[in-house]
Amino acid sequence: MTQPPALTDREALARHRRRARRLPGHDAAMFVHRLARDDIQERLIEVNRTFTSPAVVTGFPEIWEDLRPGAVMVPDDEVLALEVGAHDLVIHAMGLHWANDPIGQLVQCRRALRPDGLFIAVLPGGRSLNELRASLAEAEARVTGGLSPRVLPMGEIRDLGALMQRAGFALPVADSLVQTVEYRDFAALMADLRASGETNALAARLRHFTRRSVLAEAAALYASSFATGDGRLPATVELVFLTGWAPDESQQQPLRPGSAKQRLADALGVAEEPLPKDS
Repeated sequence: MTQPPALTDREALARHRRRARRLPGHDAAMFVHRLARDDIQERLIEVNRTFTSPAVVTGFPEIWEDLRPGAVMVPDDEVLALEVGAHDLVIHAMGLHWANDPIGQLVQCRRALRPDGLFIAVLPGGRSLNELRASLAEAEARVTGGLSPRVLPMGEIRDLGALMQRAGFALPVADSLVQTVEYRDFAALMADLRASGETNALAARLRHFTRRSVLAEAAALYASSFATGDGRLPATVELVFLTGWAPDESQQQPLRPGSAKQRLADALGVAEEPLPKDS
């Protein structure tokens, strides 16, 4: 079988992350990672279970190392350095959207779990940066007459939830958190993307700098279409959380169809009404 074309240029992604760490605005630009980390921390408290062998898959271990003291920090490479059956908790932190094989990443994480181990992934969802994507696309079409890959396509929550089932997780759940961030101007937004290592690393990207005329047009379109009353530019951030468990016999199992021992009407204490006949 032929391999599908790669979505992400992993070498470019690594360069962007190294550059981001050197930029003066890097710490402030990582606010989305901290938002995701804090949310997962609250989720783990609600689980009310002591995890003794956690692992975190991330491209920015310095942000996530405090999530669970002693957690094994694993780079989000195509092949994850996770030992099979070694962990009772695996977190995939803000890197799944760059994966060339997201299902493969999920399967590797499931295999690394012990039976009834917990998996949580967090990644940007489909509503993230919708304002920027629309402005860049329209600007490029106006200035150059065409479109090129510029912003990473991001999965919708329903599709991402389905990936969990395909990867073999039990009791999968997908939910999202939407935040709006405001910037003083277009340049500040682009600077935050550079400082967080989230600039264009698509394998099919153009191999030259974006024309200034395209960026200028995108900035004007962004302001005219989305600016707030005081002239600031809003940017949508959607975080999708995927939760699932490694299968285990102790988990609740669905009943077989037709195995119910009581009618639904009896359980609800209501009279059973026949369906109306077709007129």
